[in-house]
Amino acid sequence: MSQLPSRFVPLLAAFATLAGLSAPGVAAAQSRAAEAERRVILERMVEEVGEDYPDVATISPVALRDALPEGDLVLVDVRTEAERRVSTLPGAITTEEFEARLQELAGRTVVAYCTIGRRSSEYVRRMARRGVDMLNLEGSVLAWTHAGGQLVNDGVPTRRLHVYGRRWNLAAAGYQTIW
Repeated sequence: MSQLPSRFVPLLAAFATLAGLSAPGVAAAQSRAAEAERRVILERMVEEVGEDYPDVATISPVALRDALPEGDLVLVDVRTEAERRVSTLPGAITTEEFEARLQELAGRTVVAYCTIGRRSSEYVRRMARRGVDMLNLEGSVLAWTHAGGQLVNDGVPTRRLHVYGRRWNLAAAGYQTIW
């Protein structure tokens, strides 16, 4: 079956609905189109964050995902407690825990993240002023979901994600987002 141009998907879906037809192929095409649209919006927002924080070094979600098994990384979740209660990246610690353990964690690669990268970029910048080198996860937890990264809740894999608000409802398909 050849791919329909995305501009025809809504028309075909409307026709199928009016005609009372079951259209799983149309539903799948709509889902792919919605996923592609979320990625485009996410990429634009991530680009804006990068423009606002050109001095903040980043790591891509794919590079982080591939580096995690090596083990010498520290992940710092700068989101609120309410956001962290829903899910985190595996092994992530809070900003408070990180700052309390600065001496112990010295020399390790530290990666901060939030929902899309703005709050974590600000945190990385603030810590740089204190002489602490860190990276920001480019696109943060939203881009992480699109890169196939895992989220956990109390160490158990989850597909739930707290995003900052409706505007940030851009997680990869298959994730339940709340705000």
